[in-house]
Amino acid sequence: MPDKVRIVVDAMGGDYAPAEPVRGAIEALQKSDRIEVIFTGEEERIRQVLADLSYPKDRVRIVPATQIIETAEPPVKAIQSKKDSSLVKGLQLVHKGEADAFVSSGSTGAVLVGGQAIVKKIRGVMRAPLAPLIPTNKGASLLIDCGASVDARAAHLVQFAVIGSIYMKEVQGIRNPRVGLVNIGAEEEKGNALCKEAFPLLQACREINFVGNVEARDIPKGAADVYVTEAFVGNVILKLYEGVGSVLLSTVKQAIMSSPKSKIGGLLIKSELKKALADFDPHAHGGAPLLGLRGLVVKTHGSSRALEFCNTLLECVQFHDQDVNGKIQAYLSKTEES
Repeated sequence: MPDKVRIVVDAMGGDYAPAEPVRGAIEALQKSDRIEVIFTGEEERIRQVLADLSYPKDRVRIVPATQIIETAEPPVKAIQSKKDSSLVKGLQLVHKGEADAFVSSGSTGAVLVGGQAIVKKIRGVMRAPLAPLIPTNKGASLLIDCGASVDARAAHLVQFAVIGSIYMKEVQGIRNPRVGLVNIGAEEEKGNALCKEAFPLLQACREINFVGNVEARDIPKGAADVYVTEAFVGNVILKLYEGVGSVLLSTVKQAIMSSPKSKIGGLLIKSELKKALADFDPHAHGGAPLLGLRGLVVKTHGSSRALEFCNTLLECVQFHDQDVNGKIQAYLSKTEES
């Protein structure tokens, strides 16, 4: 029988804590008998949410934490000064081997700093990138990096490409993932100094299937399976995706409700439209793993609801089963030997 996957949920992180993190985790628990949940945070508030839910109590426990790291706090200072925070205590459980994964929708900076300082990077990883799945019309693609490595160097982008390819192959089942470098033009000579330096390095890397530069307008079309960029650009792409998706959904709903005729048409296509819009919802794909660490750390949107937490926990099981971190470590060890 497959082993249980112990997942820590930072119950105090995000805009809707602790209600949404707790509800989402319990939904995942009900969908998969592989999951065990460890909530970190203010015990009384967590129990108040749990009181209204039905769940197998033998697969849920609470690790009390008295402090909360707020979004506006300087990440390094917060990690150092708030040792009894739900975020720090959760990361420590992964570091000690008492949990297999950590999920939080709290401060992105604190998750990134804490992940690298507490859980620690795999030997050989230069930067641990944050890599969310984003929707395209050819399925989900990986955006790497979207928030961890601002001012990355060309060598970092090459390693991101390799790490992202391993992830897409092992977790998403894509045999030979296409890697694209996010740029302002398709031509090799286009872009800033970083892109110009990274292009020939990516082209020479035998471990990836590099398809060249990809312009932003081609990302939603599924021009690649892995989009490589540094954190500043990646974060702008991710936030733009979220904003356009929200506006598009609102506009479609408004158009359908604008007249009796459009309402009838909306009813006729309701199920197909719902599925199409769901496929392009960034929140439906769960959180973004911080790849290249010795344990699994996943960051979800600050505005995450129960659905995203549920999907994130289910993805953690798949990530654990495929041993992505182990495969990244094996690749880097082989690279060092050669």
